[in-house]
Amino acid sequence: MTSAPNPNLNAVRETMDVLLEISRLLNTGLNMESLSICVRLCEQGINPEALSAVIKELRKASESLKVPENCTN
Repeated sequence: MTSAPNPNLNAVRETMDVLLEISRLLNTGLNMESLSICVRLCEQGINPEALSAVIKELRKASESLKVPENCTN
């Protein structure tokens, strides 16, 4: 006896696929895992604008830590 796929799980997957496509169209740079984390944080009440600001700051800090390719020691 095989069980039918969970309709809620299918709806979640479809929603995440749509959100990922929107994310790609907007060039957010978020992968499925990062986008999923952001969605869960927003569902928990995190302000989306504040979350966006934090992501931008983290990216800026990460870029400043990268060593230019033309530098040698």
